[in-house]
Amino acid sequence: MALKKAAKKTEPAGPPQLLWRRDGASCLVTNDFGQYAWLKKKDFDLLLAGRLGGKHPRYAALADKGFIRDRLDFDGLAAKWRSKNAFLNSGPGLHILVLTLRCNHKCLYCQSAAAGPGARDTDMSAATAKKCVDFAFQSPNPGITIEFQGGEPLLNWEALKAAVLHARGKAKKTGKNLSLALVSNFSLMTEEKAQFLMEQEVSICTSLDGPADLHNRNRVFCGGNSHAATVKWLKFFQARHARQVPEYRVFKPSALLTVSRYSLGRHKEIIDEYVKAGLEDVFVRPLAPIGYAKNLWGQIGYEAKDFADFYLKSLDYILKLNRRGVVIREKMAAMMLDKIVNARDPGYLDARCPCGAAIGQIAYNYNGDLYTCDEGRMVGWEGDDAFKIGNVRKDTYRKVLTSGAARACVLSSNLESQPDCARCAYKPYCGVCPVYNYEAQGSLWGDMATNDRCGLFKGIFGALFALLKKPGNETILKNWVGK
Repeated sequence: MALKKAAKKTEPAGPPQLLWRRDGASCLVTNDFGQYAWLKKKDFDLLLAGRLGGKHPRYAALADKGFIRDRLDFDGLAAKWRSKNAFLNSGPGLHILVLTLRCNHKCLYCQSAAAGPGARDTDMSAATAKKCVDFAFQSPNPGITIEFQGGEPLLNWEALKAAVLHARGKAKKTGKNLSLALVSNFSLMTEEKAQFLMEQEVSICTSLDGPADLHNRNRVFCGGNSHAATVKWLKFFQARHARQVPEYRVFKPSALLTVSRYSLGRHKEIIDEYVKAGLEDVFVRPLAPIGYAKNLWGQIGYEAKDFADFYLKSLDYILKLNRRGVVIREKMAAMMLDKIVNARDPGYLDARCPCGAAIGQIAYNYNGDLYTCDEGRMVGWEGDDAFKIGNVRKDTYRKVLTSGAARACVLSSNLESQPDCARCAYKPYCGVCPVYNYEAQGSLWGDMATNDRCGLFKGIFGALFALLKKPGNETILKNWVGK
């Protein structure tokens, strides 16, 4: 890398945009280009004072990463920053269609405004579904992902079919890259439905919270055994994935884990269940005090430190399995490592700056109402439309994207404007959630010093950097990226 020397200064120049976090005798330093380094205290003090000279053994590496003010390669570093933040000019790529509020499960932590299977006037019509698809394709983003959610979306099968076929037709006309995804509890899946989804190249995601007793305790299914249905259809789609056909691509199914208080202390059993089910990823997600989970927080919730402990133990166990040749990784870690190791955006909208609300994703309610995100839609279901940005039948794309709610979310999730975040060592990799802040602390901005979501992410980043620091872990963890 060609380094450009600045003019000599009579006074020592401190490092540019230096962020740091002390960890015992070491110090983690990061910068806005997404670079990081571990330094001993004496070396950190020299860097901070601008006295880490050219003969120091760490000087060249730190200069290459943009930590030495007088040796900045502005073109190279700016190119990395521009690449990492390219999403700012793309427009929303993720479009979440809520096909119905009806569901046959009563999950303890539900955020989706679920109503009973017999509820009326909670289904999206086929006509509205097509309108939503048309609206999604107005985004300038060259890649459009349409994700079908609920409730349980299979309860509105005709609207799902109509939306899928209409989206495929729009993709052919516009030339945009289209990805289709379904989030389902599998309880209503049939081979006929599965065949249609595979032929239309719809990827499938479900929830798996661990062994049968834990899964069924979290995900209550009045019509039977939720865990049994989940495992059955995971195996079905895995078998079809294994024997691909030339006519269409069958995706390997994926699953999500939501950690409740009942999950704590059972990380080995949960991960073993994923391995047993033939899954290669486990997405360890914390609870959020939104929807039903907010009302049951005293029963199923926990403190940030409890999740951080669970998360670190989970990562440590997964690494042990990797060393024994077991193929499994943690999805959150893989995405964050993509940021940390490669300084690139993995597409995880919850940890962007600004966050993905409106500018990265839009949630389409069953009646055509538009929200900044699915969490914002949930707040609307509770009777507060603070995150509503329009209606697919009434408002133009421009009006929706420039709405007050969309602008407010962008402003409040800019970490440069967050007092506690602006100087945090994890800032280059993190993001705040205005909806979480609004629900938990009564403000879009929140108070990071007392914010449990902030505590959760600090725990996640702390665990990742602690593992990266240990000899032998870095190679394994880097192999998780880009998989």
